[in-house]
Amino acid sequence: MDSCIRSVWMTPFPAFRDANTRLRPRLFAGLLAHRDDGRRRISRYQTASVIMPELPDVELYLHALRGHVVGRVLRGVRLGSPFVLRTIEPPLEAISGKRLTEVRRIGKRIVLGAEGDLFVVIHLMIAGRLRWRSPNQKLPGRLGLAAFDFEHGTLMLTEASKKKRASIHLCHGKAEVEEHDPGGIEPLESELGAFRKALTSQNHTVKRALTDPRIFSGIGNAYSDEILHRAKLSPLIRTQRLNDEQTARLYEATREVLSEWVTRLVEQHGDTFPEKVTAFRPEMAAHGKYGEPCPECGHPIQRIVFRDRETNYCAACQTSGKVLADRSLSRLLKGDWPRSLEELESLRRK
Repeated sequence: MDSCIRSVWMTPFPAFRDANTRLRPRLFAGLLAHRDDGRRRISRYQTASVIMPELPDVELYLHALRGHVVGRVLRGVRLGSPFVLRTIEPPLEAISGKRLTEVRRIGKRIVLGAEGDLFVVIHLMIAGRLRWRSPNQKLPGRLGLAAFDFEHGTLMLTEASKKKRASIHLCHGKAEVEEHDPGGIEPLESELGAFRKALTSQNHTVKRALTDPRIFSGIGNAYSDEILHRAKLSPLIRTQRLNDEQTARLYEATREVLSEWVTRLVEQHGDTFPEKVTAFRPEMAAHGKYGEPCPECGHPIQRIVFRDRETNYCAACQTSGKVLADRSLSRLLKGDWPRSLEELESLRRK
């Protein structure tokens, strides 16, 4: 066993006795952070579900792609893994030599539109990322899934995971593209009435409702934490128990948080292609900040760990000072959450 992991496993830090803490050996990678006194402690429960690109991250990619590929001719597509392509017709060769005319988003998916009514739908899932490289650059070993070659550069799809979840679909016609839309409303385009109707369509916990792609488009684990912290709402309150004032507060918080982060990310990157897309940002108020002081009240940020996801919240700001314990919530969450991230992402409109 690695010496760093062994020292953490055997050291009786208070966090290990907290009911909110449950560790899994396979999740140790990236969990360790230095204390001020030089010792190590668990500072983040970096599970797979918290690193999936969400609406602001995908919008950042779209901003970069508009400047890099729209109006350019796609010379060809190279596959590093045949399994990343999930369609047979039309054949991948059909898009070679076509000029890209648009880029847009469907939920957390990126759509590249081309001449001939052809569309490439890319779902990054958890560890999928886009990279911009020099022309005809070789795909990087096990990480490289696909390369879209242009005369002036190469757009690469990589995935830093043994489980290859990222996917590419080549579609002909907008009707085929729309089949990839889970059906959630666009939170930045909807009015309060539509927001309320979608929110209360099912009686989920508000955290689950925000991250359900059939209800809201593009929101995931990270930004739902930020939205609920801004709205000062418990992640576990049931949607049909929200009063009008709470619903309006959540609506405004959703629009504010997502708009602010889209603007912030675009301003930070400018015209450069983003190299590091992550759900952990130093400017975030709650997400990934377990144990750190809340920027609003100074109390420590708490967490709920359930299956492969973590929810961060401030007890003082959001739950009237009540700390939500994992074990006592298991029965509630078991009935409200899908069993895995893949199950959540595969949800479709009824």
